Amino acid sequence: MRTDWLDSDYLLSKEGTVSLNGKTALVTGSSRGIGRSIALRLADEGANIVLNYFRKRGRAEETAQEIQTRGARVHIVKANVGELEDLDRLFEEAHQAFGGVDILVSNAASGVLKPALEIGDKEWNWTVDINAKSLLYGAQRAAVSMKQKGWGRIISLTSLGSVRVFPEYSIVGVSKAAIEALTRYLAVELAPYGITVNAVSPGVVETEALNFFPSKDQMLEWSKTRTPMGRLVTPQEVARVVTFLCSEDAAMICGQIIHVDGGYSIVA
Repeated sequence: MRTDWLDSDYLLSKEGTVSLNGKTALVTGSSRGIGRSIALRLADEGANIVLNYFRKRGRAEETAQEIQTRGARVHIVKANVGELEDLDRLFEEAHQAFGGVDILVSNAASGVLKPALEIGDKEWNWTVDINAKSLLYGAQRAAVSMKQKGWGRIISLTSLGSVRVFPEYSIVGVSKAAIEALTRYLAVELAPYGITVNAVSPGVVETEALNFFPSKDQMLEWSKTRTPMGRLVTPQEVARVVTFLCSEDAAMICGQIIHVDGGYSIVA
C-alpha cells in the first residue's frame, strides 16, 4: 500500500482555500446548476476541469469560458454517463487532455417522476443508469489513475429522497439510495489507496431541475418553512462542501453522506 499520498500538495492554505493546482477534476453534468457551481469552485482552487454535458452545448461553452477567465484549463466532453461507451470516451478524453483524473464528482442526474406502480423498464433503466450506474463505472475508471498516484477523491450527489418518501420520486429515490450504498462499499475498497469516497446530500436547491416537478412552487415554499435556517441551500454552498472534501483537512472523512440542508433532514 502506498503512503506517499500523505505528503500530497492538497493543503488548506492560510486563507482557508484548497490548493488543487495541477490536479484534474471531472465533474459530470457540469454545464449548469449544482454541477456548474462545483466546476467553477474547483477551478477557483486551481484544478483543471473536465466539463461534461449531454444536451446543451451552448451552456457548456458558456461555463467553460467562465472557467477559463478564472485561470483554469478546461476540456468539454459531450457524453451520456449512463452509457458505458460514452463513459469510456469521457475518461479517455480526460486522460488525453490532462493525463488522468484526480477528482471525480458524480453529479449528473436524471429521472422519471412517477408513482412506483407506474414505472416501466425503460424508465427504470434510464434513471438508475444515469444516477447510480454512472457512479459505479465512473469510479472504476477513475480509480485506475488514482491508484497509480496514490491519491484521489470521489464525491457523488444524492438526496434525502434516498431514505424518505416524496410524491412521485420513487425511482429517483431508489437510485439515490443505490448511490449512498455504493459510496460506502467503494469507500472501504479504495481507502487503502489513499482514495476517499463520500456523498453530499443537499436540501432543496432552486435550479432548473425543479422545473420538472409539477408542484415546484409548493415544494419551495414548504422547504423554506420547514428548514430551521429559514432559507434554501444555494448551489455555491453545496460546491464549497464538495471542495472541502477534496482537501487534506477532509482526508479522514470516508464513506459518509454529508447533509447540506440547513437542518431540513432532522426536523420531524
